[in-house]
Amino acid sequence: MDLNYSPEESAFRDEVRAWIRENLSDELRDKVLNYRELSKDELLGWHKLLARKGWVAPFWPKEWGGTDWSVVQRYIFEEECGAAGTPIVVPFGVRMCAPVLLRFGTDAQKQRFLPRIYNGDDFWVQGYSEPGSGSDLASLKTRALRDGDSYVVTGQKIWTTLGHYGDWIFCLVRTDSKTEKRQDGISFLLVDMKTPGITVRPIILMDQGHEVNEVFFDEVRVPAENLVHEEGKGWTVAKYLLGYERMGTGNIAGSKRELARLKKMAGPLLDDPRFRDRLTRVEVELMALEITNMRFLDQLRGGRAPGAEVSLLKIKGTEIQQAITELMMQTAGPFAQAFRPVNGESAFDRLTASLVPRYCNVRKATIYAGSNEIQRNIIAKATLGL
Repeated sequence: MDLNYSPEESAFRDEVRAWIRENLSDELRDKVLNYRELSKDELLGWHKLLARKGWVAPFWPKEWGGTDWSVVQRYIFEEECGAAGTPIVVPFGVRMCAPVLLRFGTDAQKQRFLPRIYNGDDFWVQGYSEPGSGSDLASLKTRALRDGDSYVVTGQKIWTTLGHYGDWIFCLVRTDSKTEKRQDGISFLLVDMKTPGITVRPIILMDQGHEVNEVFFDEVRVPAENLVHEEGKGWTVAKYLLGYERMGTGNIAGSKRELARLKKMAGPLLDDPRFRDRLTRVEVELMALEITNMRFLDQLRGGRAPGAEVSLLKIKGTEIQQAITELMMQTAGPFAQAFRPVNGESAFDRLTASLVPRYCNVRKATIYAGSNEIQRNIIAKATLGL
């Protein structure tokens, strides 16, 4: 793989960089770089800016609004967004639900949902985990009973990221509890969160942040036309979706930005051989992960969906994110005070004030989207044949 950029690719980088500079406000960038909570309007506002530019869904087919970029252009775009500190494009609609609809959805479902996902008209969230059914997702118990032209859904989802912003939620539900294999009898439903019977309850984290939620379904009626793929075949859909989810958990662009900030913060610690050795190891691992990610992007360009090997990105990417936050905490030392309010102090004060919440938040990275222990099992079975 040739990692040198052509003149056309360098010109594309300049175009992306200039557009971000013109459209990303200082206030929004400051909130991202200092790990402050973004509102629904701020997240959707950035999404809609990208949609108007035609850049919000690079992976989609061109007929649905995709960019038709090369793998290198996609990488350049993500790298520039990460370096600049743009908000993320919330993945649940564009990067997760949309690929499922493109692969398994009916024509009517595509026409109904894809344009709204693209334009940011609806905020989508994910309904997978349940109490007692996280990494062992096939043990889920939320049930959906067919009643005429509807499914009646009863149960609970947990750790629903940004569920309090949700307009729609895609859910795994059990439509048949009498199957021999737990993976059978699971279906994939699209649910309007304004439907009567849905309750969203916040889970307040130790930093007092509100990012995740519990979602309760009390005999919620969902039109049968919102079933994606076949009844009882939702596990096939779920595995397909998880491949796309794990592609994004590596967060390479963000890690490169944070590593650069860490080097600026380190100062005299760079003279400590133990610290310098650990920092160098993280940087080398990040470079290797970046090249691996580009190989997977190249496979996507060729029409191959992410396979089990994409778990490598999830494992290594989340471990690198945690290592960087640990080194930042070591660098800040006693200045890394927990949960100090931010009242217009210096850039260093604003950063160190948010280090502990950031450190705590990134602890979850090796758990969500399937714990790293589960990912290693997937690689052992599906890729290595053990």
